[in-house]
Amino acid sequence: MNLGEKVIYQVYPKSFYDSTGNGKGDLAGVIEKLDYIADLGVDLIWLNPFYPSPQKDNGYDISDYCAIDPTYGTMADFERLIAEAEKRGISLMLDMVLNHTSIEHEWFQKALAGDPEYQDFYYLRPAKADGSLPTNWQSKFGGPAWEKFGDTSLYYLHLYDVSQADLNWHNPKVRQALYQVINFWLAKGVKGLRFDVLNVIGKDPNFQDSQEPGSNQEKHLYTDTPIVHQWIKEMHQATFGRYDDIVTVGEMSSTDVANGIRYSNPTEQELSMIFSFHHLKVDYQDGEKWSDPEFDFIALKQILDTWQKGMSDHQGWNALFLNNHDQPRSNSRFGDVIHYPYETQTMLATAIQCLRGTPYIYQGEEIGMTDPGYQSIDDYVDVETLNHYQILQEKGYPIEKIMNIIRKKSRDNSRTPMQWDSSKHAGFTKGTPWLKVADNYQTINVERARKEGKIYKYYQDLIQLRKDYPIIQEGSYQGIQLDHPQIMAYERQYQGQFLLVVNNFYAQPSKLMLPSKYLDKSSQKLIGNGPLQFLTEEIMLQSYETAVFLLKDG
Repeated sequence: MNLGEKVIYQVYPKSFYDSTGNGKGDLAGVIEKLDYIADLGVDLIWLNPFYPSPQKDNGYDISDYCAIDPTYGTMADFERLIAEAEKRGISLMLDMVLNHTSIEHEWFQKALAGDPEYQDFYYLRPAKADGSLPTNWQSKFGGPAWEKFGDTSLYYLHLYDVSQADLNWHNPKVRQALYQVINFWLAKGVKGLRFDVLNVIGKDPNFQDSQEPGSNQEKHLYTDTPIVHQWIKEMHQATFGRYDDIVTVGEMSSTDVANGIRYSNPTEQELSMIFSFHHLKVDYQDGEKWSDPEFDFIALKQILDTWQKGMSDHQGWNALFLNNHDQPRSNSRFGDVIHYPYETQTMLATAIQCLRGTPYIYQGEEIGMTDPGYQSIDDYVDVETLNHYQILQEKGYPIEKIMNIIRKKSRDNSRTPMQWDSSKHAGFTKGTPWLKVADNYQTINVERARKEGKIYKYYQDLIQLRKDYPIIQEGSYQGIQLDHPQIMAYERQYQGQFLLVVNNFYAQPSKLMLPSKYLDKSSQKLIGNGPLQFLTEEIMLQSYETAVFLLKDG
């Protein structure tokens, strides 16, 4: 399977298209818009969770792994979606949330009722001798990572929301039950699996306090532990490894290159590829997400370079992305969507998609959707955002500063409804949307983008380039002038050819001196968003300009 040829489109079903008028997107809505997705030229659609859920964390708190939440439709709708997508040459990738379940899941409810078999499905621990919590760990969503287990003297672990109880993977019965879930969906014809927070499943059952609650040191106590690789190999053998056409990707929070290689090198028989997130923490102040410094461009380049070079040199494989349902819109984050909307979006797309790996496009980026810039906390619904609104208040931050941070970092930035046209609620719903539509929907929408916009057409061309050129699919990677203050440049090399990719991340024009090895070859511009047409010893890139050149001898 040629992973380098594939392009994946992420659909957040709740915000994609509402076919019923209840204000929430659904599976029938995805079916209705399949032609639009197919026109982009993608191979798979990754769907965020649509399983039954109390929606404390927008569906990542699952109460039944093998059913469809009625909000999204029925199993018949899902089966029709698979069939209709296949007619258009598209496969489905499903989200597998196997680190934790909702506390409303049957397993947790049986545990609460006193069933010892199901109590061993979770991490239940007594308080310490002094009455304090089992450990001092912090939840990634804020507050302690332990919560009282019913009316018992025990506590259950929740690395995420208090409604998401971590599963005890050390119990073979848990692993077998989860493998049955995977096989259930594979039998339905699913061809892709995205594993949520997979590298934190390997908690040491002999829980130890961290030296500094909430720190990176604490994360290392439960992240990328050796047993995770053992369990993924077991999962591979018991489920998707029995097929030869399944694409798998693991969300690997806080991982490193060495583990990334092990997770994704085909010889390890674990996963096809991984998501790593270090490059999306370059606008964190001292590692703190809820802050608002300018992004560190040199760090962004160096992190991408480290992962590209490390994975390329050791047969690992990267998922390429700047956007997803947990991240602010990258054009609002790294560019200028007011003065250079087309240049910003196409530059970022080119910079990331021409790297070595498999590109992921998040719904709306192909038309230039932006962060909504909500003015009131009442417009936000994300649990992490609302928790940190309180935490920042407790730290004494003024409301104006808190709102500025939230406008930049909230996960709701990417979850606003898809902007289909200029009608009320952007054509997303005939009812009241579950999350407020961004105010710019009358100028930024699919109808206008396909009729007169340039961003959508650019994405089509960029995706087609990957299909047409083996050098983009398979070429090696080498960074160029990593210390340049404005330009991200790199080369790909394959069978004697070079691909040169240059990207100006700023509004100020900037020069780049090219190595002589590029100048004695014939060059062809494959794509770009600005005036640069020819390679010379010194090239000038305009505001947010990007250009891709194919070079060969003769």
